[in-house]
Amino acid sequence: MDARGRVDLTSFAPVVETHLANTVLTNGARLYVDHAHPEYSSPECRTPLEATLYDVAGEEIMRRALGIANDALDPHHAITLYKNNSDGKGNSYGTHENYLVRRDVEFGHLVRAMVPHFVSRQVVVGAGKVGAETESALEHSPEFQLSQRAEFFEEVVGLETTLKRPIINTRDEPHSDAERFRRLHVIIGDANMSQVATFVKVGSTSLLLAVLEEFGTEVFPAMPRAPVHAVRAFSLDVTLREAVLCDDERTRSAWDFQDELWTLAASYVERTGASAVGDEEEVAMVMTQWREMLDGVRDDHDAVADRVDWVAKWRVVKGYQARYDLSKNDARLRAIDLQYHDLRPSHSLAQRVGLRTICDESAVREAVHNPPRSTRAYFRGQCVARYPDEIVAANWDSVVFDLGEGPLQRVPMLDPLRGTHALTAELLETSATASELLAALDR
Repeated sequence: MDARGRVDLTSFAPVVETHLANTVLTNGARLYVDHAHPEYSSPECRTPLEATLYDVAGEEIMRRALGIANDALDPHHAITLYKNNSDGKGNSYGTHENYLVRRDVEFGHLVRAMVPHFVSRQVVVGAGKVGAETESALEHSPEFQLSQRAEFFEEVVGLETTLKRPIINTRDEPHSDAERFRRLHVIIGDANMSQVATFVKVGSTSLLLAVLEEFGTEVFPAMPRAPVHAVRAFSLDVTLREAVLCDDERTRSAWDFQDELWTLAASYVERTGASAVGDEEEVAMVMTQWREMLDGVRDDHDAVADRVDWVAKWRVVKGYQARYDLSKNDARLRAIDLQYHDLRPSHSLAQRVGLRTICDESAVREAVHNPPRSTRAYFRGQCVARYPDEIVAANWDSVVFDLGEGPLQRVPMLDPLRGTHALTAELLETSATASELLAALDR
């Protein structure tokens, strides 16, 4: 379904090779094969900090899967996993974010409000990239880019995710009550190794969506006249000076956009408290980190090299280049770029550059196995853990049981904010079997 209310006959739904691997984990996440690469989709999370925790838990899950796979292989067939966004040969794969939005927010308003953010946020949450891969970017012969994904975007709005990639994706697949909710499917983000960058990426976007729901589009900065040009031009400019003409006849750099958006979010927090996004302490943490990272990328790279991925990676690349007197096109610099995203702690450059962490290691270990308590993911994950033999399917919005006799029984979960620990823990604790659970639900 297309959020614009029409079928685009030139677009095609993504292919998911579910026959290869497709499972729901006990932490409520999904792990499956998508276009020949493994994809981890975290469980639904209530706050930016929780979303960051389950992203980091996903890294640990993939490391454990990697170890199990390699134990079964000859050493010369060993697999390596990278958490990045392109293969260096012109192929890109996304790090998708999904946000629950009220259905009564017009889709055109989402476009108007969020395009300025999505084209510019790479200045603080871009993962960095050595060189370029696409024809349009190669024309500029960039030594380094802020974003891994930016050069692959071709449209402002569209349904595709792998071709003609749009800044705003129109896939209308809410995985919930479609009359109440829409899911904004964001495909333009980079894969962050920095936990703080992930936190700010999700937190800033959540805050701006809350601003849109509360105050409409009028409070947002004007859109760039040519958004696709803007997102590419901003990525190519490590000086952050590149500016583009906007619909209000002003020119803005990516930094200017983010400065205006931070101010808008700060006003919203002051006026409302932003409880829709998180508690007071967590929201304050989003705002503080966002501001410090924004000021640091302009004024003092050393101050934010422990949080901004592109700054951390750029320092390593420049240091290695200077040490060995390499040209900007030397293949070893591209190898450094790739190794930054290696998930093996012994090989990952991201593990060695002093990135700040915000997720406690014990909490990450817990999140590998257990779902968040704040969303319906709790009920899904607990069902998978408690009644695995009776579950024949588990999706985002339902769990289907086979009790061995009679028809299959489907438990719908159309509200992402129900099925929480507070609402279902006692029910699950007192249901020793799936039959008892379903009987209790019927009552």
